[in-house]
Amino acid sequence: MKRINEYRKLFNAEADTDLKQLKTTYRNLVKEWHPDKFQQDDEKAAEAKQKSLQIIDAYHFLVSIAPETKEANLAEYTTTTTESGIVDFKLKGLVLEVTFLDGTTYEYFGVTKHVYQGLINSDKPYRFGKRNIFNSFLYRKSKRDLEPA
Repeated sequence: MKRINEYRKLFNAEADTDLKQLKTTYRNLVKEWHPDKFQQDDEKAAEAKQKSLQIIDAYHFLVSIAPETKEANLAEYTTTTTESGIVDFKLKGLVLEVTFLDGTTYEYFGVTKHVYQGLINSDKPYRFGKRNIFNSFLYRKSKRDLEPA
C-alpha cells in the first residue's frame, strides 16, 4: 500500500484517475526529469536519472491497477479466479502473490497476516481465496507469469 500511495503522490493521482490523465502526467514528469536536461551537473544528472526511473516504474504500476485496465482484463481475471486452481502463494509485506494453474500470477495489495494465515491454514486454499481474497483486495497481473502446464 505504501508503494501505491507513493506513486499516486508522485503523479498527483487519485484511485479513479483515467489512463489519459496518467499518460499526460507521465509525459510531463519525464520531460521535467529527463537526465539529458542536466548534463552540465553530474550530481543533478544522477538524481534526474534515478527520478526518471522511478517515474517510469510508477507509470507502469499505476496503469496496471487503473480501473480501465482492470475492466479490460476482467474476463481473463474472472476465468482465472473461477476455473484455475492455485499453484503457489507467498506474502511479502502486505502484498500477496498468487500463481494459478494456468500460469498467471496476480499480486493482491493490503493482505494482512491474519488473512494470509487463514489461507495457509485452510483445507482448500483456492476456495478460501475465492471467498476472501480474489474479489476483496486491489490486484494487478504480475509480470512473473509461468509457462502454462
